[in-house]
Amino acid sequence: LNMMGQRASNTCPVYFEDVVVPKENVVGAVGQGFALAMKAFDITRPEVGAGAVGVASRATWEASKYALERKTFGVPIAQHQSIAFMLADMEVGTHLGRLMVRRAAWELDQGRKPTYYASMAKQFAGDHAMKATTDCVQIFGGAGFCEEMPVAKLMRDAKIYQIYEGTSQIQRLVVARELLEKAAQGARVEP
Repeated sequence: LNMMGQRASNTCPVYFEDVVVPKENVVGAVGQGFALAMKAFDITRPEVGAGAVGVASRATWEASKYALERKTFGVPIAQHQSIAFMLADMEVGTHLGRLMVRRAAWELDQGRKPTYYASMAKQFAGDHAMKATTDCVQIFGGAGFCEEMPVAKLMRDAKIYQIYEGTSQIQRLVVARELLEKAAQGARVEP
């Protein structure tokens, strides 16, 4: 498939028709595949979040370098408050995403169910990667819209982080479900 972003990932459809899996090759209990996949997401969502943090970090770096080089009205655009604020938001969001990913990974390392933190990290980092890359393209102006610029590739690559391993909307449902389950039990989810 010709993908919009993450083109180094060889993505293709796989079709199964009339497949019979021998009993000795069945993974887990029959009918429990969905539950098994959801447990796997607890492990993979922090990893996906880490990838999104990497994209956001690169976008912040590229935008910062460009903002120091590009001049308008005789000064680098980094000195314009609107650009400085965008760069600050990009940096803050990237650090927050990194901390959230670390918390999810730490919960996993402690042997605790990381669903709540894994979904928060994946959702926040994925959404922030998209915002950071969009802001990066904005800071680059017309140059950022050119396919030849690395920032256009970053923006295309960022979009998938809001989609795979569960969309950002699904992550919000997972977080809300976990939060409300604890609230119904009279327990508070520790930050």
